[in-house]
Amino acid sequence: MPQMDITIPILPARDLEETIGFYKDLGFAMAYRHPDLDDYIILRRDKLELQFFQWPQLDTQATFAGSYLRVSDVDAIYQSFASARLPARGTPSLGGIRRRAWAMREFHLVDCNGNLLRVGEPIAKPKRKARSG
Repeated sequence: MPQMDITIPILPARDLEETIGFYKDLGFAMAYRHPDLDDYIILRRDKLELQFFQWPQLDTQATFAGSYLRVSDVDAIYQSFASARLPARGTPSLGGIRRRAWAMREFHLVDCNGNLLRVGEPIAKPKRKARSG
């Protein structure tokens, strides 16, 4: 039975074909495209799913769209994304993995549409030693 308690981002895309190509380079594959509608796609990579609607007027430098993808192995996802050789700044871009104060290790991806995706995994909290006395 499919997991039902999930959130799936729906992000804007200026050009769906460009978006498909961009995400294919990151290991995603087309999961669904309606045969009669050209303005919506679903892409998947393992358990990650991203949905996109076409918005030709999208200003890739001014969009505020984004999502957080919580993963079990941030290093593996990062290495896979890094193979696309994206720059560290601009649109698109890939930032390095950082340890965050909110107990996450994460990196960011700005896609070809200017959407900001943060990808992270929880940092295991060290067990506290029992206080004696």
